[in-house]
Amino acid sequence: MSTRRGKRAIRKKRSLQQKKRRFGPLYRVPFRRRREMKTDYQQRKRLLKSGKIRFVARPSNKQVLVQFVESKVGGDRTFTQTRSSDLKKYGWQITTSNLPAAYLTGYLAGKRALKLKIKEAILDIGIHTPNPGTKIFATLKGVVDAGVEIPCNEKMLPSEDRIKGEHIKSYAKILAKEDKEKYNKHFSKYIEVNVKPEDIPNIFKETKAKIDTTE
Repeated sequence: MSTRRGKRAIRKKRSLQQKKRRFGPLYRVPFRRRREMKTDYQQRKRLLKSGKIRFVARPSNKQVLVQFVESKVGGDRTFTQTRSSDLKKYGWQITTSNLPAAYLTGYLAGKRALKLKIKEAILDIGIHTPNPGTKIFATLKGVVDAGVEIPCNEKMLPSEDRIKGEHIKSYAKILAKEDKEKYNKHFSKYIEVNVKPEDIPNIFKETKAKIDTTE
């Protein structure tokens, strides 16, 4: 009986004790750039440990941005920056957001990097999901084809036909036969500059040749 009473007394004493108050939020607020979906700090830490120059690929709905960046204690140093809008200087007058434009942007960036004696780098995709065949890996293939060594899985790279725009050509031919109105609406940017989407593989070849002769 004495042991039962003793246990009850201990429980009663514990219940009478005041609980410690906690001040401030019970969760950790992510860094600002993480909240803004701009930087994955865990991935960035792994990339920095490599000690290599980062090949930064950032596609958007309008164009693709490519940079070669070196991280230092005082801040990042950008060696070269290339946008898909730069392709206009080489005869690419059509949309700058498709897969062929992404490849050519990477190809042009790779040529510029070689001029600066940058022969190898490591891919930095930021917070983008690494899905195979996307514009990010099209730019990566362009850089690798230009001569810069970047470790990559070939399964993630788009096919040669898609890089040259053969899929756009095939779709344009089908749409021109089945729905001319939809064709004119979908390829309005091409029509504005008097370019047929069926000719995109040839335009791709000409633009790449100009990059080779100029850079």
